[in-house]
Amino acid sequence: MKELIKTISQCTVCKEHLSLGPRPIVTAHKKSKIVIIGQAPGTVVHKTGIPWNDKSGENLRQWLNISREDFYDVEKFAIIPMGFCYPGKGKTGDLPPRKECAPLWHNQLLSHLTEVELILLIGKYAQDYYLKESSRKTLTETVKNYQEYLPKYFVLPHPSPRNNIWQAKNEWFKRLVLPELKNEIKCILG
Repeated sequence: MKELIKTISQCTVCKEHLSLGPRPIVTAHKKSKIVIIGQAPGTVVHKTGIPWNDKSGENLRQWLNISREDFYDVEKFAIIPMGFCYPGKGKTGDLPPRKECAPLWHNQLLSHLTEVELILLIGKYAQDYYLKESSRKTLTETVKNYQEYLPKYFVLPHPSPRNNIWQAKNEWFKRLVLPELKNEIKCILG
């Protein structure tokens, strides 16, 4: 596993498409119990090299009801984004994750994770990739039907502050989904 992570950290497959250059961000350990599959690092994460080291990460840790220390314990959480490098800026925010990473690296990483009990699919890119035809038309529909994907997957919207409007329109998420998420995490981590 260490060798695979080292190889990924040196990946330059799509460097010509990356405005800030390649800096793959991924963490995993063969004993990881929960896998977080999100979108792609933002500029803060690109600069620091620490996954979810931004406001989105703070929100996610709050949703999970866990400490920063537990979140970065690789035996508890593997962090495997859909795109490992910052994809660049688009018209309305960051560009989508690069499409090269998941097919190139995900199966290799997941095959080493023998103690995984839950995979968090954060955002539509991860949900569409892993759920295929069982993903609903919209992220809202998929998240609303989160129980259909358990016990393997727990589907979530992105915890970005940009999604505060979505959360305000979908109050059921905080009331119904987050308590279930917290309970799942607590049951796995003890």
